[in-house]
Amino acid sequence: MLSKLKNMKFQSSLVIVLLLGFLWYESSSLKVQNYEEKESLILQGVDKIIDYAHYNPKELDDEFSKYLFDEYLKRLDGGKRFFTMEEINQLKPFESSLDEQVKVGSFQFFDQSLLLYEKSIERARDIMKEMEAAEFDFNKNEELEFDFDKRAFAQNPAELKDFWRKLFKYEIMTKYLALKEESEKGEAPSEVEDLSYVEDEVINTDTKKKDQAQTAKSDEELMKEAREKVNKNFEDWFHRIDKLRREDRFQAYMGAIANYYDPHTDYFSPKEKEDFDINMGGKLEGIGARLQTDGEYTKVVSIVPGGPAYQDKELEVNDIIYKVRQEGEEEATDISGMRIDDVVQKIRGKKGTVVILTVKKEDGTFKDVSIERDEVILDEGFARSVIVDFPGLMNNVGLIKLPKFYSSFEKEDGNSCAEDVALEIEKLKSANVNGIILDLRNNTGGSLQDVVKMTGLFIEDGPIVQVKSREGKPYLHKDTDKSVAYDGPLIVMVNNLSASASEIIAAALQDYNRALIVGSKSTFGKGTVQRFFDLDDALRGYDDKKPLGNVKITVQKFFRVNGGSTQMKGVIPDIILPDSYQYIDIGEKEYKTAMPYSEIAPVAYHQNVVSLNNIDKLQKLSENRIANNENFVLVLENASRLKKNKDITKYSLNIETFKNDLDQKEKEAEKFENLFDQKIEKMHFTNLAVDTSYINADKSRIDRNNDWIDHLQKDFYLQETLNIMRDMIDNEASFAGIEKKLDVRKVE
Repeated sequence: MLSKLKNMKFQSSLVIVLLLGFLWYESSSLKVQNYEEKESLILQGVDKIIDYAHYNPKELDDEFSKYLFDEYLKRLDGGKRFFTMEEINQLKPFESSLDEQVKVGSFQFFDQSLLLYEKSIERARDIMKEMEAAEFDFNKNEELEFDFDKRAFAQNPAELKDFWRKLFKYEIMTKYLALKEESEKGEAPSEVEDLSYVEDEVINTDTKKKDQAQTAKSDEELMKEAREKVNKNFEDWFHRIDKLRREDRFQAYMGAIANYYDPHTDYFSPKEKEDFDINMGGKLEGIGARLQTDGEYTKVVSIVPGGPAYQDKELEVNDIIYKVRQEGEEEATDISGMRIDDVVQKIRGKKGTVVILTVKKEDGTFKDVSIERDEVILDEGFARSVIVDFPGLMNNVGLIKLPKFYSSFEKEDGNSCAEDVALEIEKLKSANVNGIILDLRNNTGGSLQDVVKMTGLFIEDGPIVQVKSREGKPYLHKDTDKSVAYDGPLIVMVNNLSASASEIIAAALQDYNRALIVGSKSTFGKGTVQRFFDLDDALRGYDDKKPLGNVKITVQKFFRVNGGSTQMKGVIPDIILPDSYQYIDIGEKEYKTAMPYSEIAPVAYHQNVVSLNNIDKLQKLSENRIANNENFVLVLENASRLKKNKDITKYSLNIETFKNDLDQKEKEAEKFENLFDQKIEKMHFTNLAVDTSYINADKSRIDRNNDWIDHLQKDFYLQETLNIMRDMIDNEASFAGIEKKLDVRKVE
């Protein structure tokens, strides 16, 4: 296995080295007059890298230009709240020339759009101020369209102002109705005169008068409160817009360019790439505190267990950070009003360095907190396991939850989800589990190397996935380790958000007939492979302009060992469990630039670990249970309701009509309110004994574990999966090393 991974890394590195060599050569052809512009350097570098490396490069022509024009304006003003057609028409001359601008590193359109955008924001701010004091007729029959694709840009400022009037009216109306409902439920305090000393008959008469007066007064107060809240929300929104910088808009522009090739090709600023690596690796070097904006300041919202701040004990939740100073600096930086990502950049740093935070404690005192940075482990996304028991149905089943296919790509001692899952398997085998459920629901993918290695845990050896670049034959990623980590009953749970690497392992185990795949009508449908290319490495020189960021490029498509692809189609589970999106298409097919489905030749594959028989019988058994399961019946009803409501995009601004429509929708929704909140009393979960010391070491870990168990306790999808596991074992599946049927129905 190790030699295989080394070979994979070597081949990938060779491709990157050859590519970088090409780019170093090509960088000499970049337009000299644009060297002084960092943005132009990034733009031309990204253009050349994508053209050379992308699986399916496209011509930069008028079609691209029209796409970029529409897509960027959508990202700039997707809600059509700022621009009018007058401004759009000023930009129209660029609509067919953006391909030429990209090729030469010109930003004429981008610069002009920002000038118009800033003016349009100021105009919208002025309109907002007018609306804050405007009168609204809540009895007028009019509508507001919320599907921005159906609504055109306002023709002129007067029409735009009318849109903002409707928007304010809608927000005030909905806020007022929500406050009124809270008040009527007794959730909001109201001033009621104490009439307990009055005779009964006087109470009946006078209370009615008092209640009427109070209701009228309360309506006025509630409307006033609604307006105040809406006004503040809009002011806060504009305040956040004020914090956006040119580089944020530039990133949106570059993202629109990159997404023309496919939705997963993108540009990452240095900060975004750093965050991506942290998310994938589950590690960072810093102080171990989670922060959020609190007005003009930054507040500590949680402390990561085991991190430097946790060990130091001086920094606390709800501390407000006023200043940041690096050890050795004389002056601290006042961070009031600073963007949260800039604050994070100042606090995050290399292991062993010291940062000093000036914080305001909850008692109002100020304190300088000195923290030495260290490696921080973010364990929420890591693999974990638990034992599931359902007396009378299925006992002692191991559940492994894998939230993502994480890997610290650039570190020798980095995290590996494949190694972690292998460890969880060993722990479950030590507990003599009767079967294992691998839960990949909502797992959006990650490391290709790890998913190949992880799939190999369940078969002897053989091909896992075919990966094809735009030229040449497919490269076969294989499991070369003949050992099998687990040879017992296996089910993989997926849903429509299981993507990429999740689909690779589900597809491979399905093709090998090694595991049953259980879940939504299909997985996400992302069948492409991306690589990061560092612009700093790709472009020689320009040191004064660096760092330039990274570009993530789709360089390959992956194919199943049977020759099919998961691109667009996803993986169709062996047994489908209905969900709330049963009648709505979600996933890769929603992207307008998604790459198409295709097939290649299959490869030879087989395994002797497990032979799953009578899958059609297992399907029918599950279908019968689902048809008679109240929860799943409600799921399908709810799916129909969601599909119907999704198609409704206009809302009445007549308060009575709106309230009636809202009441009707709420009445329809009441039926499904507690659908996913009912505990399944017979289903029990037990942490593995070897995990208890780690879990109990910190209260936050205990709380997170309890939250997870509580969530599992309500998971009727897991309950049905246990039923399927029982059926799979009962219906003559042949498991290597198991000579007789398992005793899975002991009642404790």
